[in-house]
Amino acid sequence: MENSASTPVGKCSGTLAIAVGGLSAGTLDLLQASILFGWSVPKVIAAGLLGKQAIHGGTGMYLLGLILHYFIAATAAGIYYGASRKLPFLKVNWIVCGLFFGMAVENIMNLIVLPLSALHSHGPYHLQDLILGIVVHMIVVGLPIAFSIRRFSN
Repeated sequence: MENSASTPVGKCSGTLAIAVGGLSAGTLDLLQASILFGWSVPKVIAAGLLGKQAIHGGTGMYLLGLILHYFIAATAAGIYYGASRKLPFLKVNWIVCGLFFGMAVENIMNLIVLPLSALHSHGPYHLQDLILGIVVHMIVVGLPIAFSIRRFSN
């Protein structure tokens, strides 16, 4: 029987791992998107739920977009955490798996979430934009989530 005194330093709960992963990935992703597309990105995220009129909204729309963005990032971290409980190699090989996870998150957003959103965003996509989106999400979403799951979960 293992007690908490024998738990390695840095090993904590799944909740902490998901929170740190979601917060770090969400922040990095929001920063890169805001730098590339402008600081009204949270309103565009809110528009994905409420429609194009949300882009012209005020502080409430901005805050809703922030909440939705961090909810999505935390959900992605929760999915990686859940998968890592059944597939331990996700924590052992966190760099490679994190890169692939970031790629998967980008593709799910482009091919499923955005077309089903109130914005009904879909292609045709430009190859350069697809490659940039995949590479960015591999680094700013996949790696932070995979690292925090490895570092902070039991």
